[in-house]
Amino acid sequence: MAQNATIYKVELSVCDMDRHYYETHKLTIAKHPSETDERLMVRLLAFALNAHENLEMTKGLSTDDEPDIWQKSLSGELDVWVALGLPSEKVMRQSCGKAGKVIVYPYGGRTAEIWWDKIKSTATRFENLQVVNFSASDTDALAKLVNRGMKLQVNIQDGEVMISLGDSVLYVTPVIWKSAA
Repeated sequence: MAQNATIYKVELSVCDMDRHYYETHKLTIAKHPSETDERLMVRLLAFALNAHENLEMTKGLSTDDEPDIWQKSLSGELDVWVALGLPSEKVMRQSCGKAGKVIVYPYGGRTAEIWWDKIKSTATRFENLQVVNFSASDTDALAKLVNRGMKLQVNIQDGEVMISLGDSVLYVTPVIWKSAA
């Protein structure tokens, strides 16, 4: 018998001084049975880093042809495609053809570095692709914050991220491996 998704209720307050975006998002997130706490929290962090009134979580792991997060224009075009993990060159090429901007957030420490070393020479041709890495220590610390009802405060300034949940405060430094043109 297949396991059901676990539902998480998240109140995500974003204070992004770099983009002048200040908003609270009430999210209901379904965590796929195969999704780790680390991936769930990376998904929330990616949402906060790209927060916008039209940004949405998708079905994620349960569908192959959708990103983890997307932002569509009012007319339905894909403006932003956000993917987590280590997509193949083929998947990145297809994503870059579908959306105005594609952001990939690899994580996993050495595994992500090996993936990037293998793919970076072909990734340079995608002008609308941005790749932003999180260190293994940052994502491990993020995973320890997870609970089914979270009130997260995310402050972003000068590219640095401060995440607070209750009495816990975590500082994350995203590393840009490739910028979009």
